[in-house]
Amino acid sequence: MINVALPKGRLGEKVYAMFEKAGYECPAIKENTRKLIFENEEKGIRFFWVKPSDVSIYVERGAADIGVAGKDILLEYSPDVYELLDLNMGKCRMAVAGKNGFYDDGVKTLKVATKFVNIAKRFYASKCRDIDIIKLNGSIELAPILGLSDVIVDIVETGTTLKENNLSVVETIVPISARLISNKSSFKFKTEEIENIVKCMKAQVKTDD
Repeated sequence: MINVALPKGRLGEKVYAMFEKAGYECPAIKENTRKLIFENEEKGIRFFWVKPSDVSIYVERGAADIGVAGKDILLEYSPDVYELLDLNMGKCRMAVAGKNGFYDDGVKTLKVATKFVNIAKRFYASKCRDIDIIKLNGSIELAPILGLSDVIVDIVETGTTLKENNLSVVETIVPISARLISNKSSFKFKTEEIENIVKCMKAQVKTDD
């Protein structure tokens, strides 16, 4: 049995559709139910829904053999897992944003509000920039507006929220998309089954060219 951690929400539904197309369907998952675990014994697969930010924890600790997590989570928490495939969906970018017209003079310590502390620290360390990190959990856009921070480091999808709050992207740190990941031990013992899933998923990945 291959255990698959799916992220709750639209992305997880799209990913499940890929599994279904690959021949790993589990009809019960589409029923209107509060159940969290669904299995198809015949196909040897078991799916369960988890919070997107928790997928990598379930996979790293072996509760799931494989799962789908955003590259942002993998970069922020560096879980000890294999990254098997870029699904080229759930695309956005990690970016630095500030008030319209913001310019970093590079002199005073830069105040950075973010929930992605490690990504921000690594990014500014690579630029040898002295920063003061302010960890926030929500409504990051408020920080520069209220003068709590100079800039924010956050996920930007369309940029609409930034625009509506008179903020704009200063620079892009890294593009983000959903990745298929695997528990290292599971990959060792269930190599054939997992590689077959990767092959079937790969055939469905839409590329940009």
